Amino acid sequence: MPQNYVFMTDSDSDLYYQIADERHIQVVRMPYALDGVEYLDDNGRSGNAHEFFQRMRDGAVPVTSALNMENYLETFEPILAEGKDILFIAFSSQMSATLNSARQAREKLLKKYPDRKLVICDTLRISGPMSILVLMAHDMFLNGASMEEIADWVEKNRMRFQAWLTVDDLKYLKRGGRISSTAAFFGSVLDIKPILVLGRSGKIDPADKVQGRKKALKTLIDKTAQYIEDPDKQEVILLQADVPEEAARLREALLTRIPNIKSVRIQDIGPVIGAHCGPGTIAVCFYGREIDI
Repeated sequence: MPQNYVFMTDSDSDLYYQIADERHIQVVRMPYALDGVEYLDDNGRSGNAHEFFQRMRDGAVPVTSALNMENYLETFEPILAEGKDILFIAFSSQMSATLNSARQAREKLLKKYPDRKLVICDTLRISGPMSILVLMAHDMFLNGASMEEIADWVEKNRMRFQAWLTVDDLKYLKRGGRISSTAAFFGSVLDIKPILVLGRSGKIDPADKVQGRKKALKTLIDKTAQYIEDPDKQEVILLQADVPEEAARLREALLTRIPNIKSVRIQDIGPVIGAHCGPGTIAVCFYGREIDI
């Protein structure tokens, strides 16, 4: 029996457009600007990831921004007006003020449509881990789960969706204020590579640092092996920022270390994470035991 509510998410999930199309998942597009021109993240539909990261290499500085309440009103109201409810699976409230805008829109709309429901789930996740979470939640939707059941499941399980990543150049983290200029300078001189994690804070946090890219990539595999659960039942997402050959080698190394992974899908990092981490970033994303960092 078809559900009488609409299952939605946002493009900061990096949910690949083809998957969203096949599953009929409505996606709210998040804005970013490059060289003064504003774009909407289309989750790979335009196929411009290489151009985006090459322009960053050439000195362009992308800027991400939050949607305002009016944007969400325009998205939500037509659905409620049709007599349907909404379950909105949103990216981390700790990375942007956009979720506050969605909540303000919800409060305003429910006064206008008191018989309708609009449930907003704060995943505290973004990008690949959120994409995996969204697909598991959507499976529940397809199996007839209510909005409240899915929202409860998201809140109880969101810390099990993980991303371990490393960047190639510290200057992008310095630009975003995540590390100091001094740390970036000495890190570059000593070839120090940070190991970052999507932690319990709902943000991308530093977890470790190692010397050299080779050791950094091996650490991503080690962390995956440490935390992953039921690898034979899941698709791991390997995100890469314009380093496809390196990602392919990492995929083979990951499958050698954990041969019973059901599948590993290589996908471009979206412009929101990419804007802050830069070209050369690689992340391994999966479902595992609850993150403890």
